[in-house]
Amino acid sequence: MRIQGAVLEEIGRERPYASSRPISVSELDLDAPGAGEILVRIEAAGLCHSDLSVVDGNRRRPTPMLLGHEAAGIVEELGPGVPDLEVGDRVVMTFLPRCGNCDGCATNGAVPCSVGSVANNDGVLLGGGRRLHRGGSDVHHHLGVSGFATHAVVDHRSVVRVGADVPPDVAAVLGCAVLTGGGAVINAGAPREGDAVMVIGLGGVGMAAILTAVSLGRGEVIGVDAVPAKLDLARELGATRVLTPAQVVEEGVTAPVVIEAVGNVRAFESAVTATAPGGRTVTVGLPSPDAKASISPLALVAGARTIIGSYLGSAVPSRDIPRYEQLWRDGTLPVEKLISSRISLSDINDGMDALADGTAIRQVIIFD
Repeated sequence: MRIQGAVLEEIGRERPYASSRPISVSELDLDAPGAGEILVRIEAAGLCHSDLSVVDGNRRRPTPMLLGHEAAGIVEELGPGVPDLEVGDRVVMTFLPRCGNCDGCATNGAVPCSVGSVANNDGVLLGGGRRLHRGGSDVHHHLGVSGFATHAVVDHRSVVRVGADVPPDVAAVLGCAVLTGGGAVINAGAPREGDAVMVIGLGGVGMAAILTAVSLGRGEVIGVDAVPAKLDLARELGATRVLTPAQVVEEGVTAPVVIEAVGNVRAFESAVTATAPGGRTVTVGLPSPDAKASISPLALVAGARTIIGSYLGSAVPSRDIPRYEQLWRDGTLPVEKLISSRISLSDINDGMDALADGTAIRQVIIFD
């Protein structure tokens, strides 16, 4: 079938992207779903720093690539051998499919699926191969999803069904921002009763961590960012205290659980320093692969501190998304407050500029 999608043509073009236009909205051919695959009509897709990191070259991926990994839509067709899904279901895309058989899948979410990771790096679906074509040539998939398009063919292990009452934009944000930020708190940080949670970096993932920590109600929730508007929003979302990075240092503020959601070295180092003795630093940001941090091993040993790397919030999507869905339904996880704007597919390059400028929390593309 013919679809329309946002294709990254070249990595590393200069900003502003609105002028250099590394992403083109193109007509593509999409194959029918194969065994174990589904065709999804995309309803909404969120813009995330993981998309920007491919555009700016921090994450090298093969091009041309149809971007987008945080999306939701309606199942329109099932390939052979798809269990537990029906045409008409609303599904949330997840950007790291789990094969269910590798050593990583045996860790209950702590370690990424090795098979899914290889497929993502190669720009193919979990079952192998590419379903996207343009002008007779293949177009690579982004993280098994390629959600910046009117339709997508994905492996059934890349989606989780949600209720029809969940709005498409909320459903999309559940699949990355909430899964990652919420999981950093619940799965990796695991605050005990009375534990304060500090979140450094208040983008979409960091704000989702704030929301989740507030929903747990176990202790103080501290939001840290250099942008005043983001501190105001964190307070609106329920953070009991908001600080700039400079204030954290000047006042010597620490917490038993510190979530780093920025993706740069200084933020990571600051997060380790702000972790109280016996506490846990959870890092979910994705800095450049060449980035190196400097920390004190003695501070880890003498303070009995732990550093935890958490990819996709150490999540098992089929287990965790229903939990967040129910928290949203109960009114304790108002995910819609994370959405800073709703845009069209044609705004994609401007949206990447807004991400790079740090002025957006979650921009969501809405498809008619």
